[in-house]
Amino acid sequence: MPMTTRPLPGGRPTAAECGAICAGAGRAQRDMREWAETYPGLFSARPFDAALYSTLSLAMAFSGPWFTAGQLRMANKTSLWAFGLDWLVDYAATSRQEVGDIARRCLEVAAGGPPSPGDDLTRMLADIRDELSCSPAFPELGPVWRDELRRMLDGMLVEWDWRSEKAAPTFEEYLGNADNLGFSFAFTAHWIHVTGHGPVTDVERMREAGRAVQRVIRLLNDLGTYERDVVWGDLNVLLLGDDRAAVERRITELTAHARGLLASLDTHPELAGYMERQMDFCAGFYRVGDYWGTL
Repeated sequence: MPMTTRPLPGGRPTAAECGAICAGAGRAQRDMREWAETYPGLFSARPFDAALYSTLSLAMAFSGPWFTAGQLRMANKTSLWAFGLDWLVDYAATSRQEVGDIARRCLEVAAGGPPSPGDDLTRMLADIRDELSCSPAFPELGPVWRDELRRMLDGMLVEWDWRSEKAAPTFEEYLGNADNLGFSFAFTAHWIHVTGHGPVTDVERMREAGRAVQRVIRLLNDLGTYERDVVWGDLNVLLLGDDRAAVERRITELTAHARGLLASLDTHPELAGYMERQMDFCAGFYRVGDYWGTL
């Protein structure tokens, strides 16, 4: 894996290092604005404001300060694409058939098919697929990337059904559907992009750890976005019967479990550190902010 002279996981960045991290985030933010212009049908809604691009790029940069802006490119691009997908599924789609068609088109493109004419969602996904396919790790991790996409889309369909049928899931059912968040999908793109030549190892352990982190971020997200979710009519764990204190206790348990899995990935310190810092970044970020702009 190509590395820079930036610190390995575990150390607190100095002020100079924070400056370098923010510079990388600034470059990523400019990339995101260019992608938004390239795929206008996907990012024209009002909630895709300047702060969304800024905070999303900062999340990646501070989660992996040892990665260059170029190495974080696919994490940024795939995460932004997932925001566009989320908008189309949760807020733009008016029927389950429409959501199912979105899922079908995405899976066909991920499998190598052409994007649908005039469809910026699948056009951007095809460009991501083509970039990832240039990585030496894609032959082995490409199927993982496609499976994580399927899991995310399936999770979105499940949540669509819960919302449209007004059938609230249990806490465990809701947590079990955390794939709809898309963290594991975006992380797999990053994993592919930064993995160089040589054998790909610890695939299942890496996926298990990523899914554990994803569950933590799912709940952190809900605690931070409760008011917006109520206004937007979105599903939130705090609407399922448990109070904030109970959810916070569960987050503590899940975080400890995730840290244990990440600590075992001693052959991948940069990727394990990236996932742990993503989790910790969200713990701080969702105390005071949200990625989405206003409707």
